[in-house]
Formats: sequence, C-alpha cells, structure tokens
Amino acid sequence: MATEIRVPTLGESVSEATVGTWFKKVGDTVKADEPLVELETDKVTVEVPAPASGVLSEIVAPNGETVGLGALLGQIAEGASAGAAAPAAKAAETAPAAASAPAPAAAPAAAAAPAAASSSMPPAPAAAKILAENNLSADQVDGSGKRGQVLKGDVLAAVAKGIAAPAASAAPIQIQARAPSPEADAPREERVKMTRLRQTIAKRLKDAQNTAAMLTTYNEVDMKAIMDLRTKYKDIFEKKHGVKLGFMGFFTKAITHALKELPAVNAEIDGTDIIYKNYCHVGMAVGTDKGLVVPVIRDADQMSIAEIEKELGRLAKAARDGTLSMADMQGGTFTITNGGVYGSLMSSPILNAPQSGILGMHKIQERPVAIGGQVVIRPMMYLALSYDHRIVDGKEAVTFLVRVKESLEDPERLVLDL
Repeated sequence: MATEIRVPTLGESVSEATVGTWFKKVGDTVKADEPLVELETDKVTVEVPAPASGVLSEIVAPNGETVGLGALLGQIAEGASAGAAAPAAKAAETAPAAASAPAPAAAPAAAAAPAAASSSMPPAPAAAKILAENNLSADQVDGSGKRGQVLKGDVLAAVAKGIAAPAASAAPIQIQARAPSPEADAPREERVKMTRLRQTIAKRLKDAQNTAAMLTTYNEVDMKAIMDLRTKYKDIFEKKHGVKLGFMGFFTKAITHALKELPAVNAEIDGTDIIYKNYCHVGMAVGTDKGLVVPVIRDADQMSIAEIEKELGRLAKAARDGTLSMADMQGGTFTITNGGVYGSLMSSPILNAPQSGILGMHKIQERPVAIGGQVVIRPMMYLALSYDHRIVDGKEAVTFLVRVKESLEDPERLVLDL
C-alpha cells in the first residue's frame, strides 16, 4: 500500500508553490517525519516531511514544477515494494517542468476566471487594493455588492480559491525582451530560473516604486553614547539574559518611541482611507542565500531591549535555516534594513508595501565632526528614512528621524520613555 505525499497548507493567501529540491531520489529509504522535499512559495521556503516510513516509489512533481494546495508530489511504498514503480518515477523526475500537468489548484481558477460577471460599478476601495496586490482585474471576480460591485470579501474568497495564481504567473517581470548575446559570449553565460521568492521580491519592490510617492530624508547619528553603554554592560547583559547586546535593540526601541509620536509613519493607505496602527510590528530585513526576507518582531513597542534581542536572534536564525513560518513574516507596520553589515555607507531603501516607512541603517565610520566649537573624531552612522509622501508630510518624516537620532545619542531617553 502506497502513502501519498501532498502539498500541505502553506499559509494565509498562499495558493501555490514551486518544487525546489527533492532530498531523496526514487528507490531511497525514508523515515517518517524526515524532510523529503523543499517547496518555495513567494514568502518562505517550506520543507515537506515524509508522512510515513518506507521507500520513495514515485516522484510526481519534479524540481521546478508549480503545484497547488493538496497537489500530489509523490508516493511512499511500504518496504522494498517500490522497485516496480521506479522506471516510471524516473521518467517523471527528469521530465521538463513545462511538460508537466498544470497544478490542480490553478486549473479550476483559470477556467473560472472568464465566467466572472462584469459590473459597471467600480470595486470597493478595499477590494481594489487587494485586486492590485494580486494582479487581478475586477472582471475576474463575481461581485456580491449592489449592482454587482466587487467587495473585499469577494476578492479574498477568489484568492483563497486560487484565482490569483494564473494572474501572478502571467505577469512578466521583464517587459522588454533581452537581446541575444554575442556568439562569443553566449557559451560563457548561464541561465537560471528565478526562484519564486526572488520573483516576488522583484515584483513587490517595483510595485512599491510605481505606487507610492516615495521620498528619502537623511540624517546622521553619533553612536558614541550607545557604543560606550554597550561596552560597559554587554558582559552583564549577556550573563543575565543569555543573549548578546547589539545595536538593533536600541534602534528598535528608538523607532517605536518615534512611531508613537508620529503615527502617520506607522500607518497605511487603504483606498481613500488611512489606517493608523496603534501597535508596532517592526520588520527586520534579513539577507539569506535565497534572497531577502523580512521577519517581523510583533508588538516591539511593548518589549524590553533584551526581549527584542532574543526575538531578533530567533528570527535571524530561522531565516538563515529556512524555517521561518508564515506567521513570522506577516503583519509588519514598519521596517528596518541594515546595509551597514555589508559595508554600505549610504543608501535609499525602498518601501516594504503597504507600509509607509522604512529606516536604513549604515556602516559606523569614524569621522571628524564639530562639537562645541572643536573638531573631534566620532563614530558616526548615516540614517535614511524612505517614506510615502502621500500619507507622510516632509515635516513628519524629518521629525521622526530627528527623534530616532535624539534617542540614540542620549540612550537614557529610551530608559525614561522620553
């Protein structure tokens, strides 16, 4: 008797994935709960464990194939009874992804899309936002509102059924075709298909540039006070809390203080409404081998510096190991990105839509500065705040960055909540 290996639930709003890597080949012995295959979604990488012990008798979905929720990936046979199935499975494993059958979840959606009734009423603002995020048009969704208007619930229901998958896969990342390489260069080039994560990063960043009225304001912060405080207490801090005292805890606390004073930087636009978030879920951009991910420290404004450092350590390790959950990636209201760890002295970060603000940290570098009429050498860092000018005025953006600077240059303000 064979046990089926199927695509598990991948998380909210995720309806399909790409088969990344099979860790076993047909004929290999597998143990229950052993990682069997890696699936790449547009947000995280998910390992599918073996549902039973036995022998991998068949691989239905080879590397590179797009699969929907519940799709059959392969089968596990009891004991050594898999031998007869091996030749067919080998053929399936080596077949080109383009020749594979379409994902079960995507096919019904594609067939249903043309049947959706059109309406003379424009979609509701909240519905229009979700349509845009999923590359859908209103005529692909049946509207339940007055005169057939498409409402938010209609779009969410359509996305849950998988209607977003065909639209997303049809949207080209490159609008202009690439010119052929010179004959002498072509043999020395390598063409590799973009992962789903990289495709999503490319699309989201370009969408942010096309949608938001993005502007960046800059300042610099004297890091001496923070560095002195860290040097003085880092050993005691690590001994008590079991985690190293870094800079991110201070930056996160400084940001949450500033967000409470300037709530527009922590808000987002929904149609003609502004949604103010009375909480601070701070995303931390983390570079991994497979691309940039942004895990979220939830309710960072209610955490101590030690709690922030512990949660950041957990998320950073999960990001590097590829074990981030969907919950770890969702709900951010503001983002921090630290190019300084790679040596960047100055940059202008791109918004993480639909958020209205992102703070770029940079390399700490000793520079001569004038203090009290004298030139002294201080460890300085440039800060960059990119913001959506549609919702955040220049005065608010500059004030926000000044508040962050003030908190970092006088860290006692963070302790006294000033």
